[in-house]
Amino acid sequence: MSEFSIEMKDIVKSFGSVQAVKNGQFTLKQGEIHSLIGENGAGKSTMMKLLYGLYPIDSGEIRVNGELIKSIDPKKAISMGIGMVHQEFMLVKELTVLENIILGFEPRKGMVIDFDAARKMVQEYIDRYGMDVQLNKKIGQISVGEAQRVEIIKTLCRGANIIILDEPTAVLTPQECTQLFVILKSLRESGKSIIFISHKLNEVMDISDRISVMRQGQYIGTVKKENTSPADLAKMMIGREVFLNIEKTKVNTGKTVLEVKDLWTSGEKEISKIRGVSLDVKAGEIVGIAGIDGNGQSELIEAITGLRAVEKGSVVLDGENITNLSPRKIRGHGMAHIPEDRNTRGLNRGMSIEDNLVADKIDEKPYASHFCLKKDAAHHFAETMAEKFDIRPRNVKALTSALSGGNAQKVVVAREVTSATKLLVASQPTRGVDIGAIESIRSTLQEVKSRNIGVLLVSADLEEILSLSDRIVVMYEGRITGRMRAEEATEENLGLLMMGDVDQAKEE
Repeated sequence: MSEFSIEMKDIVKSFGSVQAVKNGQFTLKQGEIHSLIGENGAGKSTMMKLLYGLYPIDSGEIRVNGELIKSIDPKKAISMGIGMVHQEFMLVKELTVLENIILGFEPRKGMVIDFDAARKMVQEYIDRYGMDVQLNKKIGQISVGEAQRVEIIKTLCRGANIIILDEPTAVLTPQECTQLFVILKSLRESGKSIIFISHKLNEVMDISDRISVMRQGQYIGTVKKENTSPADLAKMMIGREVFLNIEKTKVNTGKTVLEVKDLWTSGEKEISKIRGVSLDVKAGEIVGIAGIDGNGQSELIEAITGLRAVEKGSVVLDGENITNLSPRKIRGHGMAHIPEDRNTRGLNRGMSIEDNLVADKIDEKPYASHFCLKKDAAHHFAETMAEKFDIRPRNVKALTSALSGGNAQKVVVAREVTSATKLLVASQPTRGVDIGAIESIRSTLQEVKSRNIGVLLVSADLEEILSLSDRIVVMYEGRITGRMRAEEATEENLGLLMMGDVDQAKEE
């Protein structure tokens, strides 16, 4: 009998000309939490999708409880006791929690679904593992944390002894993360085995028994939690030392450069409507906006930057009312914007690095003269930016479609920080990038602040908000629920405000 529930050896997987996994190795023991970490594109999610049967392997071996598995698909994986909770939840919003849990596996009484039997079965898991879910509510009415618990219960009801969790804390508040970890430890104690995919090294150190690292599709090594540290893990992930705790520069604030007054605007959904938001940013400071995704942060930024119509209220930049001006005119007033989705609003992926870097300068001297682009000046500027911001490859004629996520983001950051003269709006600036790029981008935001430019930072990463911001505002359902200086903030009181619990946050 093998000591491992899962053994993956010499795994290779390619997608066309891209080799996603070159040398994949992974083992899982019964009753352990084993984290798999690596930069974006390292191959960790691909490895687990191969295990779950979402992709066929090109070569290598997968063994489950010692048995060599020649081919696998999700149905077979489930029959072997493997379940997967994806980063994007696979739930039907119009159905109830109970209906989602039993969907496709409904207990029946004759020709009809036996809901009493289903409720009894599900309740056993809720009670055994201390999960707080409301079975009669529709998925659209519950929190993100509760939706995740529903996904876990779904896998358990299908007989999962091995549970794969792909970036499970990406959209959770600190309180929801704590609750999730209690559940995972309870599952481990009952003999379940858990694979935890994450990029948050402090969480990995909290929850793991063992940790495996991948880099550029290759297996780097496996360590026990007690024999490593976040710094050691980061070095394994990218091959050098990384410093994510950027030293915050001293605040020497100047005049108010942004003033948002009683702003109202439409939302993508009811809870993201902006309802009477007011805030300000001064020159030489970073103001962070914290909140769970979907609570109005995107709509607020779009209204400030001219991408969404303001219904009521005003946006004032350096004393000038810029409400409902076009994005181009707003940029002309000295505001630059790192958008949250670099692919739809930050880059033209069919154009070169050089073209993207000078895209907002093509009608300015020295890059243009008499409606003609001065190619030598544009090329020199692009090469300077590529060197300064470590954009790889250095070939600025290369298409941005060929860049990794981190390097594509560096192109956007390079262009915007050089364009900002009064205010930089940075929305999720490090989302979907690797640790090395995170380090670079955070340092850049500090450098912008030191130039006496105001920075409005939106991030779903609380550690980023806490480490960079001088002041913090928290949004919940389109409103501001709290304001504080960074030194007054903790993950706990911010988390409570992110859930709308204003009174509890004040008591903290």
